[in-house]
Amino acid sequence: MQKRQAQRDAGKKPRGKDPEPPQSGPRAKDQVNLTDEDSRIMPASGGGFEQSYNAQAAVDTKTMLVVATHVSQATNDMREMVPVLDKISTLPGDLGQVSSVLADTGYCSVANVQTCEARQVEPLLAIKRQTHHLPVLERFAPDAPAPESDDPVLKMAHQLGTKAGRVLYGLRKQTVEPVFGIIKEVMGWRQMSMRGLDKAKGEWTLVTMAWNIKRLHVLRAA
Repeated sequence: MQKRQAQRDAGKKPRGKDPEPPQSGPRAKDQVNLTDEDSRIMPASGGGFEQSYNAQAAVDTKTMLVVATHVSQATNDMREMVPVLDKISTLPGDLGQVSSVLADTGYCSVANVQTCEARQVEPLLAIKRQTHHLPVLERFAPDAPAPESDDPVLKMAHQLGTKAGRVLYGLRKQTVEPVFGIIKEVMGWRQMSMRGLDKAKGEWTLVTMAWNIKRLHVLRAA
């Protein structure tokens, strides 16, 4: 409304109708899912929308073991960083300390970057879609000088563009992506079998435990 008023003050006519204030409470056309009222309508990766939960998994880059899980009703990943970091912080100290967090653009926000830095964890959250094949001269060019700024997002953007940052961030694609792919395609788990958020959390925990057991057998043999 302030932006539209500023346009009027400048002698310009705002396009479209004025936005209406949000209404509290359910509207006449609102519906509840009668199969699982805890689930939410979320955008699907292949396009369209599905009745879903948001299942998260934090995966160790060295072993590909799932070290923390989380299930929520959030329709995107922007608010999922803090709950996962909270769970990681409760892990036994013998497992080591998290030094970096690698995540795609869905997790990138100023708040998440600041949260990681406050916990002394290096954030490497993609700011935009990463280019798969950089030109040769750009790939082997010296790193640009670090920005003279205390802005955590600018510092993270610079780190993502360095040779070391690109190599480290590249681990995300070969770490967490295969875990979800194998769970879906090899282990055959593609949807929740139980209703309700609490049961969905329990089911996702069992699924990731099954993955960890499967992975431990591979690591033991190696």
